[in-house]
Amino acid sequence: MLFPLVVTASILSAVDGLPTKAPDAVGMSSARLEAIDRVVQRGISEGGYPGASVVVGRRGAAVWQKGFGRTGWTTESPRVTADRTIYDLASLTKVVATTSAIMVLFDQGKIRLDDPVQRYLPEFSGPRKGGVTIRHLLTHRSGLPAGRDLWRTASNPARARDLVYETPIYCAPGACYEYSDLGADVLGFLVERVSGERLDHFVDRTVFQPLGMHETFFKPADSLRYRIAPTEVTPPRGFRLQGDVHDENAYALGGVAGHAGLFSTAADLSVFAQTLLNGGTYNGVRVFADSTVRLFTRRAAGTRALGWDTAYDGGVGAGQYLSSHSYGHTGFTGTSMWVDPDRQMFVVLLTNRVHAARARRPAKVISDVRNDLADAAAVAVTDMPSMAVAMPVSFRADRATGWNDAPRAARSSRNSRSARSRAAAAARTAKAKKSASAAKPSTAKKSTAAKSTAKKATPARKPAAGKATAKKSSQG
Repeated sequence: MLFPLVVTASILSAVDGLPTKAPDAVGMSSARLEAIDRVVQRGISEGGYPGASVVVGRRGAAVWQKGFGRTGWTTESPRVTADRTIYDLASLTKVVATTSAIMVLFDQGKIRLDDPVQRYLPEFSGPRKGGVTIRHLLTHRSGLPAGRDLWRTASNPARARDLVYETPIYCAPGACYEYSDLGADVLGFLVERVSGERLDHFVDRTVFQPLGMHETFFKPADSLRYRIAPTEVTPPRGFRLQGDVHDENAYALGGVAGHAGLFSTAADLSVFAQTLLNGGTYNGVRVFADSTVRLFTRRAAGTRALGWDTAYDGGVGAGQYLSSHSYGHTGFTGTSMWVDPDRQMFVVLLTNRVHAARARRPAKVISDVRNDLADAAAVAVTDMPSMAVAMPVSFRADRATGWNDAPRAARSSRNSRSARSRAAAAARTAKAKKSASAAKPSTAKKSTAAKSTAKKATPARKPAAGKATAKKSSQG
């Protein structure tokens, strides 16, 4: 069978990122991993995103590193490759950049998790804010709201930063959970204050460059634009976005923010994921203490770790088979990364699902594809009997439930139009009956011509079949 041989050749040809190995060399089934191709391609064909980049790695090697589709919907758009195509990571910035920077400062002894944020940022002031700690920000339990429209009111990055500081908290720190972009922004400001460097410079110097992640950065250079997958076509800024951060608030903050703004390739992120699996080292270079990796990636409050989210049944795109110790994150632009330390495995998915998606419900598409990708990787592990999982009969993408269903309002509108059409047809039929009745001869004896006319009119008196046809058409 030629297809698996072609796939294997494609996998083994990768040069950037992790070293590559055949799946069976690390205890994985290539036949089961082939489900990834079907799942990701289905998302493209159903209009969820124009292209995708995937890396599945285990035991220090990339075993399934592939690009799918193109960066845009036109045939002129470049084809996606896992080691060259750069994507806007959106909220993966929170963990790959901001949390990493906090981990470095923690290792250096420059911060403590239960320190009040105001110790480092006096500007972070207001009622109850004195009780907010770094740990609260990392677990999204600071009391800060999810966000605010900085881009609507801030005239410059300095004013946007002030608005973040001025945002009031709505509950006692630690008492409630609210996934907050603003909390991540405050963490970014804290990194800058403590390190004395801008967030992007600090994390590049201490994490990305030591790991050889040369395709990971904020504010990519114009010379790289041709390799960057475009995002929004008609954003509030009024121009197509390609190389400019998609998130409007990150843009308002100058393109470097704790919650968004990072760009990278799937191959670079595979190195980062493997570094975590290695306990903070890669190629002999240590960027985090192994104890710090363990501390930050285990559950700390609810399902949240420190900065990271954790896998749980039916949540956040981790599928249903990753171990309970798994951790990861997603991004609004269509990105995700999941790490399973029990299986020594990770899964990276990058897409630009916000780029003029053709599916009716692109959020549902990317949610199902994320879950399927994690599941396909987990069931492909064959050398751990205690964690063996039967191959599913079908994946979510095979069913594509709800991906392109008409929205409820549209269905109601069509049903309403259909009902009005049936009512109008019934009224016309009734009117025709009445007219035919009025035209009957007054004499008891009908002429041959009248009988003939009556026979011809008979089919018009059977609307039931017509109604059934109309109903079937509206439902189909």
